[in-house]
Amino acid sequence: MMEYIGDAEFAETSTARVLCCRCGTLIEPNPSNMCVACLRTEVDITEGIPKQATIHFCRGCERYLQPPNEWIPAALESRELLSLCLKKLKGLHRVKLVDASFVWTEPHSKRIRVKLTVHAEVAGGAILQQIFVVEFIITHQMCDDCHRTEAKDYWRASVQVRQKAINKKTFYYLEQLILKHKAHEQTLGIKPIHEGLDFFYANEAAARKMVDFLTAVLPCRYQQSKKLMSHDIHSNIYNYKFTYSVEIVPISKHSVVCLPKKLTHQLGGINPIALVYKTTSALHLIDVASGQIAEVSATVYWRHPFNSICNPKQLTEYIVMDIEPMREHERKIFPGQGALSYKHVVADVWLVKASDLGVNDNPIHSRTHLGHVLKPGDSALGYAVGDSNINDPNYDKLAQDSIPDIILVKKFYGTERTARRRARMWKLKHLHDEVVSMGTDNNEYNDFLEDLEEDPEMRQNINIFRDSSKQIPVDSNDLDPSVPQVTLEEMLEDLVIADSEMTEVYE
Repeated sequence: MMEYIGDAEFAETSTARVLCCRCGTLIEPNPSNMCVACLRTEVDITEGIPKQATIHFCRGCERYLQPPNEWIPAALESRELLSLCLKKLKGLHRVKLVDASFVWTEPHSKRIRVKLTVHAEVAGGAILQQIFVVEFIITHQMCDDCHRTEAKDYWRASVQVRQKAINKKTFYYLEQLILKHKAHEQTLGIKPIHEGLDFFYANEAAARKMVDFLTAVLPCRYQQSKKLMSHDIHSNIYNYKFTYSVEIVPISKHSVVCLPKKLTHQLGGINPIALVYKTTSALHLIDVASGQIAEVSATVYWRHPFNSICNPKQLTEYIVMDIEPMREHERKIFPGQGALSYKHVVADVWLVKASDLGVNDNPIHSRTHLGHVLKPGDSALGYAVGDSNINDPNYDKLAQDSIPDIILVKKFYGTERTARRRARMWKLKHLHDEVVSMGTDNNEYNDFLEDLEEDPEMRQNINIFRDSSKQIPVDSNDLDPSVPQVTLEEMLEDLVIADSEMTEVYE
């Protein structure tokens, strides 16, 4: 018996032990020859795992977002929620997950804590196990289904404004009219889309007021529709959503149109090929050869629709070689029975294309309504109608001798666009909150600003503000003095309330 006990004690004491290479503690041998405490200070197996993360929760349907775009229901401390939390942790695949459980938190704290137990192989083949806690912060985000439901219940009427035109000058002008008359004050939101804008309102009366404003400032037509959302058969209450579809005439300023034969007779025998020189609640046309003018209202246009055969994007620069205004009795021999414009002077003009100057100096004769602004040596923008490939049924019915070779639109000042932009001491406001500025860096918008500078009558319908970021130059030779500009008397002072000024007032 004594020998057996002695042999057992000798077997226990004969087990090999080593000292820890860091702290000297007697430990059993392992590949790293370090105790557990020292090994944890040297190696952190949870280094690539975040200790804090965010999960998104929809308060409308009480679902959680599972990336990339799936929303799942999950109760607190449920398996589904634990699985969602583990999927949010990056780097968890580098270690082996042994255990995961929730740590209790207040239900309204918007915090979820998960205790994880992982182990991994470290240097020398040693296996290290570690326990740590990850905190998840709950943030609120509305899911797509609740967002659509909320949008349907939020607005009751919408106005969809569309124009099937090539350029957006009409919408730039419409934006300024809306701002000047404050027609957008009752809108809940404005959404720009292709070929137009969408306005949203809380009731039908506000939408109807917007439609009346649009029909008063631009030639357009509209259609109304309504959709039944809900109804109460006991109290006879019906809940509708109203939609107004407004279509603007697809013709803009400085476009050349070809009128139907029946419409030309109604307009006093005006030339079928006419120029749109102004757009208000009607299209204002002028025959450049005789100066005869006519107005086409929205009702007349939709009864006899026509298209533009030349658009502002097709303008060509010409050089005026010679010009000779027509006498008054010469203008009255034309067969038209309509009114004549005495703001314009009809003249015979001889032109050379700017690109052919010095190569082909044979002038082309034409008639223009710009005899009061053009002189020999000036540049003008116009359409080469005779050389254009036009596909229009009304144009095909015309005799070739009645088609003008060139139709001039406006005088061209030849100044670089960058120089005019630097000299522009004014600015326009935009629908900042509802619409991101409708492409203010493109050429169409710059053309619209140049049209404002050249047309004082058009500026009367728009609020122009002084640009405080630019200083008025004392003496500048960058811009030709003949280039029209907006005067300081026409500019309004923009109201800017700074925090420092308000502080001084209250002090």
